[in-house]
Amino acid sequence: MAENSVQIDKELNLAGEVCPYTFVKSKLALEDLESGQVLKVTVDNSESAANVPRSLELEGHDILALEKGGASEWNIVVKKA
Repeated sequence: MAENSVQIDKELNLAGEVCPYTFVKSKLALEDLESGQVLKVTVDNSESAANVPRSLELEGHDILALEKGGASEWNIVVKKA
């Protein structure tokens, strides 16, 4: 599912951050949302691009998209459980 077809309720830019902080900050941002709302997280390292979606999925959230956004940028679109 392309991110532009989804209503984004909150965006979080974590460029410059590394694991585990990217996951922790993403999880905290999701806590501010209602069930069913959508968070877009931007990371700039491949480790976070792999680990954040996997960890959020293990928490029960739905990963709607993981897309390469630029040379070293990934956009993770997640729907709160």
